[in-house]
Amino acid sequence: MGFKDLGSERLFNGKLLKVWQEGVELPNGRQVNLEVIHHPGSVAILPIDDQGQIWFTYQYRHPIRQMLLELPAGTLEKGELPEDCARREIQEEIGMAAKHLEALGTIYLVPGYSDEQMYVYLASGLVPSKLESDYGEYIEIKSLFVREVYTLLEQGELLDSKTAAALGMARERLKPWL
Repeated sequence: MGFKDLGSERLFNGKLLKVWQEGVELPNGRQVNLEVIHHPGSVAILPIDDQGQIWFTYQYRHPIRQMLLELPAGTLEKGELPEDCARREIQEEIGMAAKHLEALGTIYLVPGYSDEQMYVYLASGLVPSKLESDYGEYIEIKSLFVREVYTLLEQGELLDSKTAAALGMARERLKPWL
């Protein structure tokens, strides 16, 4: 017995997000309608410099009405490869390019209502290289030593889920700085 798609209806078609109502028959025979956000995918980058500092954005997030300390991240453009997106985003958000980019894995940010898949990268060999930021963003750049970052994580002060997940994925690789 499995899950059966019962059809879908588009509720909203925005520039970034597309919202659908999708019918599903569950293995127990119940039929439910779910609201699903379809997203083109995204990347998160954990940039670390030669001094053992991780570079962050400190960014205003309107839905929660506060600034958050986050790793650089962004949305895939149509046809863009995740690695290319990661290289572009760190230049736009922190003004750095990476000589080395290592894929750490993928995560689903909120699979309860979205299909957004995020590709996570570790960036090293950072060199200054700035691209213009997105028009609607307000970003401050901050860098913290690895030990400081994991202290903040352990104290529950890093509230951004992609940042927490990426730090978990990279912990073994960052051990020399812990």
